[in-house]
Amino acid sequence: MNRLTVSIAALCLAMSGGVAAQDTMAGHERHHAETSPAKKKPTKHEHMSHDGMAMDGMPGMGQAQQEATEPATDHAGHSMEMPAPSALPPNGHIPPPPPATQLGAMSPEHMADMMQMHDLANRGMWLFDRLERTRSIRGDYATAWQAEGWWGGDIDRVWLRTEGERSNEGTRDARAEVLWGHAWSTFWDWQLGVRHDFGQGPNRQWLAAGVQGLAPYWFETQATFYAGPQGRTALRLEASYDLRFTQRLILAPELELNFYGKDDPRRGIRSGLSDMEAGLRLRYEFSRRFAPYVGVNWTRRFAGRDMLGHESARETTWVAGVRLWF
Repeated sequence: MNRLTVSIAALCLAMSGGVAAQDTMAGHERHHAETSPAKKKPTKHEHMSHDGMAMDGMPGMGQAQQEATEPATDHAGHSMEMPAPSALPPNGHIPPPPPATQLGAMSPEHMADMMQMHDLANRGMWLFDRLERTRSIRGDYATAWQAEGWWGGDIDRVWLRTEGERSNEGTRDARAEVLWGHAWSTFWDWQLGVRHDFGQGPNRQWLAAGVQGLAPYWFETQATFYAGPQGRTALRLEASYDLRFTQRLILAPELELNFYGKDDPRRGIRSGLSDMEAGLRLRYEFSRRFAPYVGVNWTRRFAGRDMLGHESARETTWVAGVRLWF
């Protein structure tokens, strides 16, 4: 009986201690809840994983969130001015010296005409493309020329051309042309005019119509058709090219073909391809206006012996001359 009484007393004492302990823990929890700040509930788009779970419990995420949401106070009170851009380095440009001569006052029309800045300004040029002394393989000497010039504007011009050869026996196979040229494209001109042949044999007159310009790959090209009295017709084809070894040393191959519609025995001309001429000239341009040259020229005449007289059907000549531009 005594033992039963002691056991019941011990059980009652233990139960009273557990309840006190629970009351003590509950009190501590209530005190912590009252004194600690309320915890913010995460929103749907704030720190949520793809499976809907909050990420505040992950290590380091709460601190990263707090650092991201709290305003930065480390630089409070300090100015955040941007650094001034550094000065650009010098480019080494030296301005040109002032002009030695000051131009007087002039009208806009006078200035445009002086500087050739409009299509109405008239200009001129004269070029001795060949002014040379020739020596054939037979030892015959002669002086030959080929020159052309023009006067006018950029669209319409008047051309003057002449070509020929003079030996100890006089002038032979020479011609002169006066043509009106009209630019119908960037690189090509129509030409209409007259031609006069003089030298050996009787003089001949022709009406001329043709084209002149730059063919593809920068070939200087001329093609002219002629019509004369008594049903005479002729066609002249010329082509040349400047092969530049340097800016001053230039090799210029040239080719010329002459076709006629009928025989002219008194001038040594046969129908069809009457003659052809090919040449190579190497010039050195001290300037665009002055260029001496040396070269070789080959001539082939297809007329019969009765038309050629003392001239050879094939002829090779060495040439030396100067190219002048005015």
